[in-house]
Amino acid sequence: MKLLSLSLAVVLTVCLSNLKADHHTSELAAVKQANADFYAALNAMFTGDLKPMEAVWSHADDVTYLPPDKAMLVGWPSVKADWEKQAKLKLGGKVEPQDVHIILGKGLAVVQNLEEGKNVNVGKQPPTVSIRATNVYRLEDGKWKMISHHADPLPFLEKK
Repeated sequence: MKLLSLSLAVVLTVCLSNLKADHHTSELAAVKQANADFYAALNAMFTGDLKPMEAVWSHADDVTYLPPDKAMLVGWPSVKADWEKQAKLKLGGKVEPQDVHIILGKGLAVVQNLEEGKNVNVGKQPPTVSIRATNVYRLEDGKWKMISHHADPLPFLEKK
């Protein structure tokens, strides 16, 4: 009987650990998808389309955005206003995440990656974009929503 109980305990432990691993794998995949959705939204914003950006962000008062022009914005109204301003510029180009690293916690995820690509600056020149970025996501109503984006400064966007 003791052997049967021990065997059952081992089987249950293995099954539970597999469930946890499966849950972790599915959450990791969901965060990867949220990050991919953010970059799709960013590229849509470069064409003037803001709707995908509005969809990927949390609309909470505690969200933050540290854009590549050295500003710091707090709260969805401020963050949205900055994205609207950028969308109106219609800078075009495309930026993609490279070397993506994800730290997954309970209800929070931190994604660090490089942003590589090209945009058009206000002088209509196509500078190369190669910067570091940190994205933070929070699980809200079963969906991973961006709550923070921080990108390195871009010299051609700096205020003089």
